[in-house]
Amino acid sequence: MRSNTALLEVIALGAQDAERAQEGGADRLELVADMASDGLTPSEATVREVLAATDLPVRVMLRAENTFDARAIDDVRASAARLVSAGAREFVFGFLTEEGEVDAEACRALLKEIDGQLWTFHRAIDRSRDPIAAYDVLAELGCDTVLAAGHPNGVASGLSVLQQLARRTDGPALLVGGGLRAQQVHLLRAGGVRGFHVGGAVRPSGWDAPVDAAAVREWAELVKG
Repeated sequence: MRSNTALLEVIALGAQDAERAQEGGADRLELVADMASDGLTPSEATVREVLAATDLPVRVMLRAENTFDARAIDDVRASAARLVSAGAREFVFGFLTEEGEVDAEACRALLKEIDGQLWTFHRAIDRSRDPIAAYDVLAELGCDTVLAAGHPNGVASGLSVLQQLARRTDGPALLVGGGLRAQQVHLLRAGGVRGFHVGGAVRPSGWDAPVDAAAVREWAELVKG
């Protein structure tokens, strides 16, 4: 059974972001590098710095390049092993086959490296052939969270899919993000969504500037109010 507790996850690029997100009331962080490539694996040093800067749960991205295929799976597995050694205990990843199905084989290969830790299947699901069927596969793999916008173009285009996923009472928790706007939160909450993911929305000065704690606070109040 899914939790009814509201959750706000904030994208962090480093320790300063982590501190400001926690100050603003975030519940969890997604730690990534290189947002110009839609988020790649951060360095071991960054992981250590962020874990030292916050006591929030930190989900670390495992992604070698800006693609959803598994051609770099060996590199990703090696990164996962290093980051586990660096202290990472929660992760974010996702792979699709050429046919647009969840690449369960690649996911299982990576799961061997993270050894039972919690993980999010990221927005690869938005490019899957059938997001609803993909959810069933992810449930079987032991995924506890799926980050989705419902459509490659973002939440505004994916509301109908998100509403279908939110009605499910089993399987991974739904975390909505990807062009999420404040005015969409009420509708999504009314449809059963409890998890929200923001990045640029809490960086009013852009990705070259740190997370803004006041902006995080506004989102936390919106999500949990």
